[in-house]
Amino acid sequence: QVQLVESGGGSVQSGGSLRLSCAASGYTYSSYYMGWFRQVPGKGREGVAAIRRDGTTNYSDSVKGRCTISQDNAKNTLHLQMNSLQPEDTAMYYCAAQRPGGSRIWNSPPAFLYWGQGTQVTVSS
Repeated sequence: QVQLVESGGGSVQSGGSLRLSCAASGYTYSSYYMGWFRQVPGKGREGVAAIRRDGTTNYSDSVKGRCTISQDNAKNTLHLQMNSLQPEDTAMYYCAAQRPGGSRIWNSPPAFLYWGQGTQVTVSS
C-alpha cells in the first residue's frame, strides 16, 4: 500500500521560509513525476513543482525562483524548499506521485495517482 506523508507546514510571516517534506512508503519510484500541489478553499489544486527521477524539475510561474524541489532517492523522500513566502502562498500543500508508467504532464492532478493528506502553509503579512 502506497503512503505519502507530508510534513513541514506551518505559519510564517511574509518573506519567511519553510521546507516541506514528503515521505513515501510502499512506492517504487518508477513513475515519471513526483510533485507538489496546493489548494485553497473553493479552488482546484494547482501544480507547484515536480521532479522526475532523472532530476529534471518543473515549476509554476508563481513560485519559480522562490522554491526548489528536490528528492532523496535513497530515502524515498521529496522536499520543497520555499523562500520569500507571500500571503498568496497560503494553501494546503499536497505531495503526489504518478501512476506506474507516468505522464509527461507534471501539473495536472488527474496525471497523479497517489496523494498525501496535505500540510497547511499559512503566510501572514
